[in-house]
Amino acid sequence: MTRAAVLAVDGGNSKTDLALVEADGSVLALVRGPFSSPQHLGVEGCLAVIEGLLAEAVREARLNDHAGRIAQVAALLMAGVDFPAEEDALREAVGNRGWALELHVDNDTFAVLRAGTERGWGVAVTCGAGINCVGVSPDGRHARFPALGAITGDWGGGYDLGLAAVSAAARSEDGRGPRTSLERAVPAHFGLATPSDLAEAIHAGRLEQRRVIELAPLVLAEAADDAVAAGIVQHLASEVVALARVALTRLDLTDEPVEVLLGGGVLQDVDGDLLKAIDSGLREAAPAVTVRPTASAAIVGAALLGLDQLGAGTAVQARVRSELGTAFSRLEGVSTFG
Repeated sequence: MTRAAVLAVDGGNSKTDLALVEADGSVLALVRGPFSSPQHLGVEGCLAVIEGLLAEAVREARLNDHAGRIAQVAALLMAGVDFPAEEDALREAVGNRGWALELHVDNDTFAVLRAGTERGWGVAVTCGAGINCVGVSPDGRHARFPALGAITGDWGGGYDLGLAAVSAAARSEDGRGPRTSLERAVPAHFGLATPSDLAEAIHAGRLEQRRVIELAPLVLAEAADDAVAAGIVQHLASEVVALARVALTRLDLTDEPVEVLLGGGVLQDVDGDLLKAIDSGLREAAPAVTVRPTASAAIVGAALLGLDQLGAGTAVQARVRSELGTAFSRLEGVSTFG
């Protein structure tokens, strides 16, 4: 075999998944590597990460013409691609590498939406290292957000949850804030005794501050019995509701039976009080809404978007969902905040 049908990439702020898929939906390769967001690495740095993963995937798929185009369609769904100029720059750079005959480049939130529904429209909120939202109406209109962090008013990704937990732990220790179980649990996650020890380790450069994203699952777990952690989680719920509500309003969908899909490492398997809070908050603005986590990972959405370019039918779509789901299970234990 010399060429795959689809080269699919879900490139996030903490990890990158890359798949090679055949036209019948069979999976030739699925590999994972470090984050590849061009917002943080630049276009060339982003593509260097993808290029390394692509070489690994080509070996796994046993494609025997490494010098030729690797796929018919390349679907790159990337965090940090938020403006048309950024899409154009990435599309041009990918085109220059000759990986595929056709290119589809967009923000990774579109992969979450496609992974979660076959309807082709709805709203998706992704919460990985950062947070973002996209809405698509039945007539094809889009509602998007820049999602550049605090400078565009964003709060709610795994990094924000982790940093809020670190701050709450520090304030619990010195008395500026209420006592919380995070005072013990947060430094313990990093093998340290106190929040002061953690602050010193980050300040001295012995521990990268970016690693606070690892604390997001801890915050969700502690929220069941700790009021401070529960407050952080409630803040997240309100931010998810705000994003989805604005998208629904912009697209005139508040009275429609819309699916709101939740994805990314923080929300991929969300349930319990957090899901209830999001559902309840959104129903105040859109009574007919259905809120649920995506059943499939974002890489599935990227692959499906590539197959859509080829006019793939329902049987092909079902096969790629099934095979990528099985292949994805071997990646368990690797960070999924992307």
